[in-house]
Amino acid sequence: MNDTEFHQLVDEQLQNIEQAIDDSGADIDYEVSGNVMTLEFEDRSQIIINRQEPMHEIWLASKSGGFHFKLIDGVWSCSKTQVELMTMVKAECEKHAGEAIDWV
Repeated sequence: MNDTEFHQLVDEQLQNIEQAIDDSGADIDYEVSGNVMTLEFEDRSQIIINRQEPMHEIWLASKSGGFHFKLIDGVWSCSKTQVELMTMVKAECEKHAGEAIDWV
């Protein structure tokens, strides 16, 4: 994958995250600035998601630590846990929000 393809694929993932948050009705504020998406919660805690172009990875930082996601067979998978990106984002959002979040 070249850099252009990488950016397009990451943009799609960030849009999927935005849509999931919007559809859920959860009290999560988000902002995208440059290569970084910041999710902020009622208690002011944050999840940071950013693209790492040199490595063609998506990185996520939260209360639980840092995670790196690489595109493998069309799925963004965590290098530590093999958990899919959207699954991890939802789980981390629930930890930060302190409640279950209903998103598809």
